Amino acid sequence: MTSPDHKPTASQPPVPTVKDRIYRSPMGLAGGVLLLAVVAWLGFDALIKGHGRTPWLALATMILVIPPVVAFTLRPAVFANEDRLRIRNPYRVITVPWGEVEALRSGFTNEVRTRSGAKYQLWAVPVSLRARKKAERRAASAARRSASDGAGLGSRGLGFGALTARGADSAGPTRAEGDKVMDDLRDLLDRRGEAESAQGGTTIRWAYEVAAPTVAGAVLLVILLATNG
Repeated sequence: MTSPDHKPTASQPPVPTVKDRIYRSPMGLAGGVLLLAVVAWLGFDALIKGHGRTPWLALATMILVIPPVVAFTLRPAVFANEDRLRIRNPYRVITVPWGEVEALRSGFTNEVRTRSGAKYQLWAVPVSLRARKKAERRAASAARRSASDGAGLGSRGLGFGALTARGADSAGPTRAEGDKVMDDLRDLLDRRGEAESAQGGTTIRWAYEVAAPTVAGAVLLVILLATNG
């Protein structure tokens, strides 16, 4: 028997899981959708209206072309949380705990370097030199306006110069989008690199679900072309 003073303990609520921050390329997504629409339009037109071997050739070509288009445009993404960085590239998924990350570097590409010396490119965070130069020009322009407006405010008080200073940032961002993403990732690395839950080794998984259809389409197309006539 249980004593009258015994009270059943309430079950502990589950610990909420921190959702991943997801980074993708808007231009890559838009380009992928456009390419898929063109391939589908041409392919299905050949499937429906084609004669003889044409529908089979169209089908093989679609099987060959669609997976790479998806792999290089729609698939790439970077997932980051408090414990690890997961990089979904066209044909691989690389998971790196923050404790294993040595550096996040930006040059002509954005990449992560591990303590073991391996480097992995972030396909979902491309570098746009044009956007970077444009952002640098905006930052320099904002700095010049701030300096000139500050001098004007010191002698005339609040006036048109103050309005210009407050509106200096409205011309656009002073950091390219890819550089801002890398800043976010570096902040996570700085905060979580030494955390106990962020330790471990790098794991790599190949995306066979993307590569296999491409190989199948290539084999089918080769067979059709080899048996032509």
